Amino acid sequence: MKTYFRILSYARPLGRFLGPFLVTSLLASLFGVLNFTLIIPLLKVLFDQVSPAEVTALLSKPAPTLSFDTSITDVFQYYFARFFQQSGKVGALQFVCGIIVASVLLSNLFKYLSVRQLEGFKSRMVARLRESVFDRAVRLHLGYFSNERKGNLIARIMTDVQEVEGSIANTLSAASKEFFLLIAYVGGLFAISTKLTLFALLVIPVSGLFISTLVRRMKRDAQDGQQRLASILSILDETFGGMRVVKGFNAEGFVLDKFRTENNGYRDAVRSLANRRELASPFSETMGVTVVAGILLYGGSLVLSGQSELSASAFIGYLALFSQVTRPAKEISNAFSGAQRGIASGERVLELIDAPQAVADRPTAQAINSFERAIEVQQVSFAYENDIRVLTDVNFTLEKGKTIALVGSSGGGKSTIADLIPRFYDPTEGAIRIDGRDLRDVTTASLRGLMGIVTQESILFNDTIFNNIAFGSDATPEAVEQAARIANAHDFIMQQPNGYQTTIGDRGSRLSGGQRQRISIARAVLKNPPILILDEATSALDTESEKLVQEALTRLMANRTTLVIAHRLSTIQHADEILVVHQGRIVERGNHAHLLSLDAGFYRRLSTLQQV
Repeated sequence: MKTYFRILSYARPLGRFLGPFLVTSLLASLFGVLNFTLIIPLLKVLFDQVSPAEVTALLSKPAPTLSFDTSITDVFQYYFARFFQQSGKVGALQFVCGIIVASVLLSNLFKYLSVRQLEGFKSRMVARLRESVFDRAVRLHLGYFSNERKGNLIARIMTDVQEVEGSIANTLSAASKEFFLLIAYVGGLFAISTKLTLFALLVIPVSGLFISTLVRRMKRDAQDGQQRLASILSILDETFGGMRVVKGFNAEGFVLDKFRTENNGYRDAVRSLANRRELASPFSETMGVTVVAGILLYGGSLVLSGQSELSASAFIGYLALFSQVTRPAKEISNAFSGAQRGIASGERVLELIDAPQAVADRPTAQAINSFERAIEVQQVSFAYENDIRVLTDVNFTLEKGKTIALVGSSGGGKSTIADLIPRFYDPTEGAIRIDGRDLRDVTTASLRGLMGIVTQESILFNDTIFNNIAFGSDATPEAVEQAARIANAHDFIMQQPNGYQTTIGDRGSRLSGGQRQRISIARAVLKNPPILILDEATSALDTESEKLVQEALTRLMANRTTLVIAHRLSTIQHADEILVVHQGRIVERGNHAHLLSLDAGFYRRLSTLQQV
């Protein structure tokens, strides 16, 4: 229930919804019960069971008013007697039928108003929940996304939230509207016959035990089903994103087998859940009909033998009213059974919302608005969550206006160092300082606002070229064009069908690798940051594209502080300092000429291999 009420909190303020919803639901229930209680006087008229003495007794009372000391029943009986006296049986029959029609009309009117309130509540709750989980997801540290599959995250934001809307909100409706209706029906039954009603309620403990057992098993099926669905979405994302590899390796059958396994697992979980959910309804209905049959047998025998306080018309009215009790009872049973899938989804959503933030601003963190002196990496060591150490005792200082290059074998820790500078991760040991301040003492937003990042893989979005360059800013067309010119991108952009307004496809698939990289550089140029981080920005390009991209990078690096991760040593010969990183340690440092002069040095060996 903790999950249930926490999810409901996303519809705050609840009072604005609950007040009108409860009032309209209560009125709909009262008028709904009134429809069936009016069957008794209708039957009395039809069976000629209304005596003149009863009419006189009702008319001898003062005309009742709708106040605290009178009831709707008193008002109805008084006017029923008046119509009976003035217009006879036909007039009384017309009066009762008119009241029934009015009661049905009012019942459905208030039911419609309560449904409108419920839909407004559902839409507000789901929109806020989805926004909250997406906001939380995009603010999580980078390591979280390394450990989670994208399909699982998408499933939590989309399908899990949708399940919450479809089941938990409906449960609220059943728990209030149907509950009111059930209470009203039971109250009406007690008013007609306490003895028969107590006899009928004996079935509740049996039904409750059965339903509670079903609910526990359904929750397990729901959890398994949502996990399977998340895996399906992950397979879809990976397959469609890597379709070139799938086809190149004739792996269609392989990915189909993976999909089939998860799809069949999801099918089995959903089928098991549906089987148990659908079992609740026939069980409730069977128990209800059994009780009706028992009441008919028990109460009917009393009426026939003259031992009951009920007349035949009252007994028939009782049966008609009791037949309606099974509907709200069944709805409540179905709603709470179906809610298990929503609760399982809600737990997955809240798990993401509650995911710990490994990189978070300290309460005392302050914004940094400029970069004046240097970035100092002091005795930094780092290990990912698997406790495998990636960096050990790394030390260097990147002074303002200087360029430091990181080179070394793959997996040596170069990219990890680059990820620590903008604080995508925090060091396990040691500290990184900017202008003498620990990165953990400045806000991450202001820190990253000072930095521009260009990676080996160009991260572009299925949008226009203009919006990809202006990403995250309100740049003017003139500023975007200037940035594109500096990045050697303007000419090829103007050759596109719609120039800067050309949509480039998923991840920029309609552009070449060099074109995508130059748009990424243009984006960094537009940001105009004082600090640049270039992560092997030219390693995946052909010679011609590399030349254009390198020219763009040279312009971008002018008068900036730059940290470069280089694969090709020819691109970093003019760096102020080169750090050779091997197995998480800096094994050599110096400029290009100095490192080449070291006999049997790691850098010299790399240079020799690239010249072969």
